[in-house]
Amino acid sequence: MKSFFNRHPVLCYYFSVFAISWGGILLLIGGPGQIPGTHEQAERLFVPALLIMFAGPFLSGILMNYLIEGKEGLRKLLSHFLKWRAEGRWYLIAVFTGPLLVSAVLFGLSIFNEEFLPGIITTKDKIGSIIFGVGWGLLGGGLLEETGWTGFAVPQLRKQHGILSTGLIVGILWGIWHFMIAFWASNYLGGADSWTMFVAGFLAFYLLVLPAFRILLVFVFDRTKSLPIIMLMLAFLSAGTLILQPSATGEITFIWNFALGIVLWIIVVWVLTTNREHFSQ
Repeated sequence: MKSFFNRHPVLCYYFSVFAISWGGILLLIGGPGQIPGTHEQAERLFVPALLIMFAGPFLSGILMNYLIEGKEGLRKLLSHFLKWRAEGRWYLIAVFTGPLLVSAVLFGLSIFNEEFLPGIITTKDKIGSIIFGVGWGLLGGGLLEETGWTGFAVPQLRKQHGILSTGLIVGILWGIWHFMIAFWASNYLGGADSWTMFVAGFLAFYLLVLPAFRILLVFVFDRTKSLPIIMLMLAFLSAGTLILQPSATGEITFIWNFALGIVLWIIVVWVLTTNREHFSQ
């Protein structure tokens, strides 16, 4: 078994992630027959389902580092956690990239339709929205996710793949990893809008936005080797989407997610063309 883990570390990691995240959610909700769940069920179980989901990459990242390299693997993971020293520009990139991109896309679209106005403008509880968005971004999107994605999967893939390939592999699987909870909670998250438009919206985000953003995350990690910077970068993308997403859903959600994805892929192409030497390594 040990030799199998050593030969296929990334495969074993993702098997563990999906087993914990998807298997745990299925146990919580009562099996595949509960998908999609009712509005009442999803509202009641959404937070514990999220915690189970995020436990997948977090626990798997720690476990696989130990199984592959023993205590040395855990020491390496800890060293990435403790690598805070980096040029200030990387922290600026980490904190502002997500929120600025989301804001720019939404304000640009709102010129044509006010329903695209960022939610922080229209919500009554602005302070609560900011606290929840930043808090959940740091815990879920930052700490729990990146302990696995960047703490294990990215370094393992970078042994044989370039930045672009690594970002695509991790990014696409990262997007697919969200499917279980999104389909289950569709009646709760989608509200009264059509199920088709809700699915189109989350597919645009998970399969267009996230792979592009993951390529940028891999690029930044390759330059800094700092897990805290990557955690902050994902945390503030998560916070930005939670705080700024418009109150309108359905077609509005699909359009702004699709537009955000296009903008991110343009940025990826620009970063790739201006940093060919790094992407070729």
